[in-house]
Amino acid sequence: MTETDVVTDVVTGTDDATSPGDARADAFIAPVAMEDDPAELFAGDTGTLDADVRRVLVRLLQRRFLLAERHPAQWRTLLAHQQLVESRLHDLFVHLVVDHERGIAYKRQVRSAELDVPVLLRDEPYTRAETLVLVHLRTVFQRERGAGETSARVDVEELEATALTYFDADDTNVAAHQREIRTAIARLAKEGVIEEESEGRYRVTPLVEVVLSNERLVELREWLRTRHEAPAPAGAGDDGTTDADAPSDDEDDETQDDDAQDGADDDEETAP
Repeated sequence: MTETDVVTDVVTGTDDATSPGDARADAFIAPVAMEDDPAELFAGDTGTLDADVRRVLVRLLQRRFLLAERHPAQWRTLLAHQQLVESRLHDLFVHLVVDHERGIAYKRQVRSAELDVPVLLRDEPYTRAETLVLVHLRTVFQRERGAGETSARVDVEELEATALTYFDADDTNVAAHQREIRTAIARLAKEGVIEEESEGRYRVTPLVEVVLSNERLVELREWLRTRHEAPAPAGAGDDGTTDADAPSDDEDDETQDDDAQDGADDDEETAP
């Protein structure tokens, strides 16, 4: 052993009996086998989530709801990696709500009086027509479930006729109101509140209970009954808009532009 070797051994605290394996065990960062490194999904990728989990995370951020019935594969992925997805959302000050009974997952903005929380999501109230349609859908769903039925169905004509009764009777622009109602039905169908089984015939999904709770339903019914005599309830605008119980939507409008393409994907992903 040379003089240089002796000095080096003293400084590092090793001796000739130390094996290479022991030195590695004492290292600050344990070595990771190359085959265990996360694979890059694109050039410069530093993410650690699998591709399927990333897609679920993106869908939760882009869309108002993730429905097990429409997207069974993504629902299974969410349940398998729920804690991980939840942690990623918490990093953005966003709550994840998973309703196992109804098969629905959605997000909510974290709000705190003690903490400065940047707002990522915004509340997007339903329009007057959407509110009127929702109230009728929730009423029918509640009635049919109370009668022991497993599902509730409505016709577009029924929705249209019921909603029209709440518009100003002196307003002769019925065609414009009909268009509002048809647009409202289309949005609620896109969100999954109703599913079109045949042309003009819809099944009301359990999502309606999440969007409009029973307490909120009673409040809105009373407001509709006395709307010309009393002010609107908290959360309902003078024009009939309401926030219902709907989860927040994204602040960035660009995500809404993706909905058209995403809606086309829904048709394919719904199929078993």
